Amino acid sequence: MSYKSGRHFLQIPGPTNVPDRVLHAMSYPTIDHRGPDFKALGAEVLEGIRPVFGTTNPVIIFPSSGTGAWEAALVNTLSPGDRVLMFETGHFATLWRNMAQRLGFDPELVDSDWRHGVDPAAIEKRLVADTGHQIKAVAVVHNETSTGVTSRIAQIREAIDRANHPALLLVDTISSLGSIRYEHDAWGVDVTVAGSQKGLMLPPGLGFNAVSDKALAAARDAAQPRSYWDWEEMMGPNESGFFPYTPATNLLYGLREAINMLNEEGLDNVFARHDRHAEATRRAVRAWGFDIVCENPEEYSSALTAVLVPDDVDPDALRRLILEDFDMSLGAGLSKLAGRAFRIGHLGDFNDLTLAGTLSGVEMGLQRAGVAYQPGGVQAALDYLAAPEAARAQSRAAR
Repeated sequence: MSYKSGRHFLQIPGPTNVPDRVLHAMSYPTIDHRGPDFKALGAEVLEGIRPVFGTTNPVIIFPSSGTGAWEAALVNTLSPGDRVLMFETGHFATLWRNMAQRLGFDPELVDSDWRHGVDPAAIEKRLVADTGHQIKAVAVVHNETSTGVTSRIAQIREAIDRANHPALLLVDTISSLGSIRYEHDAWGVDVTVAGSQKGLMLPPGLGFNAVSDKALAAARDAAQPRSYWDWEEMMGPNESGFFPYTPATNLLYGLREAINMLNEEGLDNVFARHDRHAEATRRAVRAWGFDIVCENPEEYSSALTAVLVPDDVDPDALRRLILEDFDMSLGAGLSKLAGRAFRIGHLGDFNDLTLAGTLSGVEMGLQRAGVAYQPGGVQAALDYLAAPEAARAQSRAAR
C-alpha cells in the first residue's frame, strides 16, 4: 500500500478516534496491580466513572467488550428460564436477544420497523397483561448503533411503574454513554451496560455495569451460574480499589484521562456539543436529498446518523470509494439495512472542523461516485454551525 498523507478519518459509530491525551496516558508503564499505586488508580476510576452514568451506586468494570457487559447484566440478575421482554429496535438489540436465548433465558422479542425506538405504551400494555409477573426484566438499547434511533428511557421507566410491575430495567448505553444525556439513578434504571470504545474515547477492552440496589438484591437470588462476570466477586476487591483478577491497567490509565477530559469540558457541554453536531449532520443529509433512518425527531441520535440511500445506489461501493480516495471510514448498513444505508459517526473526541471534514468527504464521495444528489449539504451544516445559539434554539423550537 502506498503512503497516505494526513490523518485517517474514522467516522464509524465506534470505535471512535482516541485522543492523544488518552493514548499518552495508556503508554504509562504497567504497574503491580496488587500495589499501592494501582490501589489509588482503581479507587479513582471506580469513583470517577459514576457521574458519567448519573449514579451514586457502584459501577463494575470488566476487562471485556460491550458484549461481555451484556452477558454480565443478564447472568447476574436472572435465573435459567426467566422471561425477558426485549425490543427489535435494530441489529444490536437483536444480538442481545440472541445472547439471552443462548444463555437459557426466555426472551420475548417485540418486532419493530427499525426506524423507531421502543414504544413505552407497548411496554405498559404487555406488563399489565403479565399478571403473574413472569417477565423478570425489560431489556432495551438506549441508542441503537445500527439505526441512529434513541429510545426514551425515562418514559419506559414510567411505563413500567404505571403497570405496577416488578421487572428490572436493563439498558444498553454502549453507543450513548458520554455522548447523549443519560441518568441511571434519576431514570430508575437497574443495570446500565456500556463499553469503552465510543463516547468514552478509549480503545475497545472495558465493559461496564452500573447497578441499582434492586439489581444487587436480584443478583443475590439469581440462580444463573457465573464466575468471570460475578458482580459480588468484583465488588469486594473494588471497595479498596482492586480487582479479583488481572485488570486492564493501561486501559484504566486511559479511562482516568478520559474522565478528566469529560469533566474539564463539563458533561452538559459534552451533550450539547453532540446534539449540535448531530443536527448539523441531519441538515446536510436532508440538503443532499436523502432520508434519515430514524423517523421520529424525538428519537434522533446525537451519536450517529444512519442515512438511507435510493434503491439504485450501492452504499458499500460508496463507502469503499470514500475510503480509497479520501481515507475516511463510514459505517456500513447492518442486517436489515445492509445495502440500504450507511452511517456517519459524530461522537467522542469531535469538533466543528472534524464534522466539516467528515461531511466534505461524504459530499465529495457522492460526486465522484456519480450518485444523484443535491449539492450543498456541507454548506447547510456550516450555516447551522455558524448561527448564534439563540437562532439555533429558535429553529429547533419551530420544527
